Amino acid sequence: MSLLDPDKRHRRSIRLPGYDYSQAGAYFVTLCTHGRESLLGEVVDGEMCLSAYGEIVREEWLRSADIRREIELDVWVVMPNHFHAVVHIIEANPDARRGDRPVAPTTPRGPTPKSLSSLMAGFKSAVTKRINATRGTPGAPFWQRNYYKHVIRDGEDLTYIREYVVNNPARWPENENHPSRL
Repeated sequence: MSLLDPDKRHRRSIRLPGYDYSQAGAYFVTLCTHGRESLLGEVVDGEMCLSAYGEIVREEWLRSADIRREIELDVWVVMPNHFHAVVHIIEANPDARRGDRPVAPTTPRGPTPKSLSSLMAGFKSAVTKRINATRGTPGAPFWQRNYYKHVIRDGEDLTYIREYVVNNPARWPENENHPSRL
């Protein structure tokens, strides 16, 4: 017998089982706006033209590398309703445990410091707060609840993903996140 309610949607974990997302390595991430609304700009002749909200995403992503010594930014692109990036964790967190912190009465909740989860939580929060202040919508969601993450395993994988990210605006009409496909 299943313990899951068949009338509710259930999230499937996209984490690589047993993988420590605070260890040094390259990661590919994708965030989608809430409801996949095209709020970040538009693609014109294969080039991304950022809206004021898209500029906030750009600024906060660049700021991430300034405030987090453990990361280096690689290629990234803001799209009309999503964001792709390759990020490198260059300094492993020696105090990290596998995955998120274990829940115990004396242990704070939340992502492991200096992990991919910590980076993405901080980035999403900073963007959301600034955009909500601009829109006058405090507390409103801006991003979808989770994000896609992929551990980049070798140079071939990194080359493929870099090309995918850089060429994303030119392929926008065929993109699965294009409003005509949703």
